[in-house]
Amino acid sequence: MGQSSSTEQGVSPELRQVQSLAASTGALPSLQKSFPPLSNPQTQSIPLASLQKCFDLTCANVESDQGVVLKELPLLFSHLGSAIVELFFVADKNGVNEVEFLRGYTNICGRAVASTLLNNLFRVFSVACSKAGLQVDLQFELFDDNCKVCGAFSPHDVRMLLCICWIFSCDSRMFRGNAGKSEGKFSISDISHLVSSAIEACSEGDAGLDFWDSSALSVIDIQLPAAKIHLWALKNVPHLAGCFQQFVHARLCYLTAPEEKAEPSCSSANESPSSAISEIRLLTPGKAWAISLSLRGAIYEEMSKACFPSNDYETNGNLLYQSSVGGNGLNCFWSMVGG
Repeated sequence: MGQSSSTEQGVSPELRQVQSLAASTGALPSLQKSFPPLSNPQTQSIPLASLQKCFDLTCANVESDQGVVLKELPLLFSHLGSAIVELFFVADKNGVNEVEFLRGYTNICGRAVASTLLNNLFRVFSVACSKAGLQVDLQFELFDDNCKVCGAFSPHDVRMLLCICWIFSCDSRMFRGNAGKSEGKFSISDISHLVSSAIEACSEGDAGLDFWDSSALSVIDIQLPAAKIHLWALKNVPHLAGCFQQFVHARLCYLTAPEEKAEPSCSSANESPSSAISEIRLLTPGKAWAISLSLRGAIYEEMSKACFPSNDYETNGNLLYQSSVGGNGLNCFWSMVGG
């Protein structure tokens, strides 16, 4: 009792406040376990390089099911950690102390309106691109509690942003499932339908272009107002910003010692038979993911399981297959509904 009371008296009001905010997310115990191994015992702060390394993603050239090479992603990922830390964690000469560590986490993963969460995702994307030397025409007007996004996305920018969100989702699920290890390869499924949806909804003066021709997406040269992309995401894929939250939560709350971590690698879906497998699916993992982004709660988790199969050869009971090939007919769309 006396020792507990003494410990509580030693906690500053500022630390107690951010602990309360972190506790409201349910992550405080995990964050308190993660802080000591990351921090310097002498300064009681996490060196910037160590915190940035928590968000490392290492990938070779990435391709989608449709064979569109996204050579920028490996370069972008090399600046992802510094972008996240720069935007959300305040450091002093020693690094990030416990107060700022918890505050940074809650700034990303705490409860907030969907618009704010989406702006956080856009800001990370913009800063990481800037650090990587990639030109993205996004600007942000910062206010006290929110910000307004201005500028424009190109169709390629939209594809790159959605691919990053796919990888965020995949990586966080592997991290949670493997106790802090991101093992094995993960493929980027075909998400051209999402890109086409965004272009069709946000383009101005389309000049009769066929946005649903996936082969034409890489050559469409138009600018999509960032405010319209923001509104499209809020209406159609409101859980998109949650991909970033899940990634940060997994990377900070499921830490292992550096030597135990396996570097994640992004593989092309057409380096394996998955592209051929997807041809027999009426509902592909990419489309299942798009649907999951519009859902919340238990039904979101159920649909998410269909997005990232552990083995492409496995028949997933939550995906629809062509009966002439898969032999399943109209099998269960949801696991709790009979087909």
